[in-house]
Amino acid sequence: MGERGEALRAEILSIFGMQSEPISAYGLLDELKKTNAKIAPPTVYRALSALVNGGRIHRLESLNAYVVCQHDDHQNAPILSICDDCGTVEETIALDLVADISSNIGQTGFVAERHMIEVHGTCGSCTSEKAPK
Repeated sequence: MGERGEALRAEILSIFGMQSEPISAYGLLDELKKTNAKIAPPTVYRALSALVNGGRIHRLESLNAYVVCQHDDHQNAPILSICDDCGTVEETIALDLVADISSNIGQTGFVAERHMIEVHGTCGSCTSEKAPK
């Protein structure tokens, strides 16, 4: 992608740094068009793909959106806890879970290429706000 690609990826990461919730590719495109009206969806998707492959962001399959990676540990599967009330996403690492999953599915001959676990529910902040006072 070259220097322009690197600049675009840096700009995308900057936008993610300002977001507290996941952002879709088209939401990202809208943000990028504020500074580059000619940017096209394929360019954004290529940059997102490079960032996902580089471990800088995660694609939330259930939301068709992206969030910035919160950990440097790329050897273990991320567990992404998605709050259905406020939209925040918290990332934790599944230390032994990947080995257990790989072992279980390996018995069927299935070979996993990537692991990511998405859990939907209510975050601690939203849960405490709902608690009776």
